[in-house]
Amino acid sequence: TIGDSVTTIGYKAFSECGSLTSVTIGNSVTTIGEQAFYNTSLTSVTIPDSVTTIGERAFYDCDSLTSVTIPNSVTTIGERAFSWCKSLTSVTIPDSVTTIGDYAFFECSSLTSGTIPNSVTTIGEYAFADCTSLTSVTIPDSVTTIGDSAFGGCTSLTSVTIPDSVTTIGDYAFEDCKGLTSVTIGKGVSEIGKEAFMVCNIDTIVCCPEIPPKINDSFDRFENLIIPTGCEEAYANSDWGQYLK
Repeated sequence: TIGDSVTTIGYKAFSECGSLTSVTIGNSVTTIGEQAFYNTSLTSVTIPDSVTTIGERAFYDCDSLTSVTIPNSVTTIGERAFSWCKSLTSVTIPDSVTTIGDYAFFECSSLTSGTIPNSVTTIGEYAFADCTSLTSVTIPDSVTTIGDSAFGGCTSLTSVTIPDSVTTIGDYAFEDCKGLTSVTIGKGVSEIGKEAFMVCNIDTIVCCPEIPPKINDSFDRFENLIIPTGCEEAYANSDWGQYLK
């Protein structure tokens, strides 16, 4: 039990305390430091609404952690904060969070759904990569950048809608999402990264931009391409032409 007089849980404070199964964090704590609970046996954790920052690797490799409550005070989920939390089935990200760090939920293989709030502007590299149980994800209109490999290897995803606010889809962003059958690409997308949708089983792409987004060997195959009326020639004369019959 961490008392109300404590304001910071420091670097590696409880790191590799392998028998630690529960913790009560006091209401005055504002920062959970880097690797603070790295590789512990925590099964659930409630983060009080005094906390603004969850540090890098704060709960990394807590493979018994099944649930976590993140309060509305948190603005940043640090890099690898919950990586390798293989028992984590769901997480609610509050609408105070603006940045989901690189690898934040990497290899959370039991995570089934992800709702990203309207406050988030950046989804970091590998943020949800290899979340193999993730069947659906909602990306809000606030997001402008989807990082490299952000959802790579999410083999249970079946469809994804990229909102109009996104301008760039990173390299390998949805690579190896073998269950992905349909994709909607929002009007604001100007570039789709290298192999972003490789090794998927896409049947239909709805591509909304009137100016064809730049592509970089982004797809290996798809059956149907739906584009805005009157843009057929523009797409045929762009890199997209290689996919058109």
